[in-house]
Amino acid sequence: MSNTITTILFDLGGVLIDWNPRYVYHAVFNTKEEADWFLQNICTHDWNEQQDSGQSLQDGTEELVARHPRWEKEIRTYYQRWSEMLGGPLPDTVELFRKLREQQRYKFYALTNWSAETFPVALDRYEFLHWFDGILVSGAEGVRKPFPRFYELALQRFGLHPSETIFIDDNGRNVEAARALGIKSVHFQSAEQLAAALRAENIIF
Repeated sequence: MSNTITTILFDLGGVLIDWNPRYVYHAVFNTKEEADWFLQNICTHDWNEQQDSGQSLQDGTEELVARHPRWEKEIRTYYQRWSEMLGGPLPDTVELFRKLREQQRYKFYALTNWSAETFPVALDRYEFLHWFDGILVSGAEGVRKPFPRFYELALQRFGLHPSETIFIDDNGRNVEAARALGIKSVHFQSAEQLAAALRAENIIF
């Protein structure tokens, strides 16, 4: 029953929290295809990650409007209606988190790519975010996954040892970056798949 894992490090979006800009833009545009085109070409994932890396929402918005003035209204909608992109907790994973926490065997931390300006919305909305022993928010630190410095900052700040930590993320890019630093990692697909992966590591719940 013993294992070397002492700490479980969670990603948030896509693992514990459902977040998707399509919840807003499928209502903004007439068709799903138009919304998808806009998110693939104007308000892109890469653009959003600039704010996750510490750029202010205002600066990010104004820079994008300057590049695409035709889409000004739709661009400004992104952060004006950002809270509507939160679809809620992913209940099966939150329940798994609860069961793990009840064991009182592990420390729990979160490592999230998230704007420092929008993260307080989630913190107020989701009680389970207060279950963590600590949360590192990329926008507050000025660095994000998959850059090694962000993982190293988490290890240092929380006093974690890579060989004693298991990291869970739904983005394969972020998982590979953690593994490169010696952190055992799970590429999250579903709560059921995660539970099986944790059982394989003798993390009992």
